[in-house]
Amino acid sequence: MKVYVIAGELSGDKLGAALMSGLLQLHGTDIEFRGVGGPLMAQQGLSSQFPMTELSVMGLVEILPKYFDLKRRIQECVDAILAWQPDVVITIDSPDFCLRVAKAVREKSQLRTVHYVAPSVWAWRPGRAAKMAPFIDQVLALLPFEPPYMTAHGMRCDFVGHPVVAEPLPTPDAIQSLKAELGIDGPTCLILPGSRRSEVSRLLPVFVQTMERLQAQRPDLNFVLPAAGPVASLVKDLTANMAAPPTILDASELSADQAETRKRAAFAMADVALAVSGTVSLELAAAGTPMVIAYDVNVITREIMKRLLKIDTLTLANLVTDTREIPEFLGKDCIAEKIAPSLLQLLDAPETQQEILSETMRLLGRDDQDPGLRAAAAVLDGLSD
Repeated sequence: MKVYVIAGELSGDKLGAALMSGLLQLHGTDIEFRGVGGPLMAQQGLSSQFPMTELSVMGLVEILPKYFDLKRRIQECVDAILAWQPDVVITIDSPDFCLRVAKAVREKSQLRTVHYVAPSVWAWRPGRAAKMAPFIDQVLALLPFEPPYMTAHGMRCDFVGHPVVAEPLPTPDAIQSLKAELGIDGPTCLILPGSRRSEVSRLLPVFVQTMERLQAQRPDLNFVLPAAGPVASLVKDLTANMAAPPTILDASELSADQAETRKRAAFAMADVALAVSGTVSLELAAAGTPMVIAYDVNVITREIMKRLLKIDTLTLANLVTDTREIPEFLGKDCIAEKIAPSLLQLLDAPETQQEILSETMRLLGRDDQDPGLRAAAAVLDGLSD
């Protein structure tokens, strides 16, 4: 069996490696992998056609200088696929690159194409499903409500579970060890201002004001802020003038594995969290940590998104459970005066949200097979369609 697979960023490399492992378990070792991927996919037997890092470009300004290089890499992938004639072509996320490859392949062949990670057509740009249908045969979805959006346009779509459910949970000993190391005794609020400099610069000042309000009302409340390596110094600068700064967990001081292990323990240790919108909310849900979500963008982007968005919540746990139990303070509502009271209320009554978080994990597949194995089974089943 010949499988050509493309991943364009670290999250895709993780998905790809789990999928490849699942294929090897279910089909046997007589599989040859080719394509583009990162170090985790290499461990499963992929020799990347070129470095995956060349595809990890985000934002219009960043893409423009790389446009002709990316266009050349698209053609290289297409040429390699057409020459090799694999049994299936699997593209993972990175739609701006991957879907262009799949479309060009379909224009010159009838090779089976699978796209892993459904585009968020339920949130915005619903026309993307119709546009990809002519050249994508099957979609592997991470969220349980996504398949109807894809099948409506003639594509097979399998919900295979979200990778967050397969992430290891910290042991009670690890949690207690971190508490002892940080000298924490009492209720704890986790502060998560994002991992990009633009997010941290815009949102952490609001989060600082929120912490100061909470400190005035709950002097027993501890604050812990896990900071990604690239933004750790910025986080320290923006919190330096607080009378009682949060305890900062600087990821740049640790190896990647150590930083991830420590972060998971911090998530599970916290009683509540204040976090930006994004997949971090699912990491908190996995830890069972109640949260308040706050996010803002510049005024122009805010107005554009207001017109494009098709949903009334940005928090995935709210969408997955079809509830609105997790409070959100977005745009003009992203201010300390509104966020702080919500966190205080959550500290006093976390039970309802904890039930929602548990249900979120169940719906995302925590009690089912590993998502990588489910994805592999779906791919193999699709080949027999």
